[in-house]
Amino acid sequence: MDLGSTFYNVWRCIHIANNKNDLKVNGEIKVSELMVIGPNGEQMGVKSIHDALTLANYAGLDLVLMSGSSNPAVGKIMDYNKFKYEKQKKQKEAQKRQRETNKEIKEYRLSVVIDIHDFETRVRNAKMYLEKGHKVKAQVRFKGRQMAHPELGRDVLNKFAENLNEVSTIETAPKMEGRIMYMLLAPKK
Repeated sequence: MDLGSTFYNVWRCIHIANNKNDLKVNGEIKVSELMVIGPNGEQMGVKSIHDALTLANYAGLDLVLMSGSSNPAVGKIMDYNKFKYEKQKKQKEAQKRQRETNKEIKEYRLSVVIDIHDFETRVRNAKMYLEKGHKVKAQVRFKGRQMAHPELGRDVLNKFAENLNEVSTIETAPKMEGRIMYMLLAPKK
């Protein structure tokens, strides 16, 4: 073996060892013998740890302990960095699919005495969000003596829904909970 490949193998082992992972790799494996699975999925039989590490090193790959609790333990010869990369890629893809199925709800806080410009800004932002297919929750918080006039808050929410009626439908009519009145708008199909 030349110095370059030796350095590369040592670097790989150190790099893999520094990353916190749930699978034991190469020198981390502390079993005396294990069932070895080759890089193409073929079973190579029960081998001592030293022989398995030699096979993995000869192939330029890593020995990964897949199941340490079985008898004998199972180890696979593979490129561990590629395995981790593909695993992360699958997780990201699953998270992306989950985000698409669970559309988010965006909350907009309004006030009984909201300024016209602030109101129009919130309507414009809510419209963009509804066009993306998400739901919008508009709420009005009553402070102090405003509690005596809940119809003012209902008027603000109805005006909000009226300005968004071309892109949304009212899923939940204005409802009072404590000091907060809210309504839920869903995008039109």
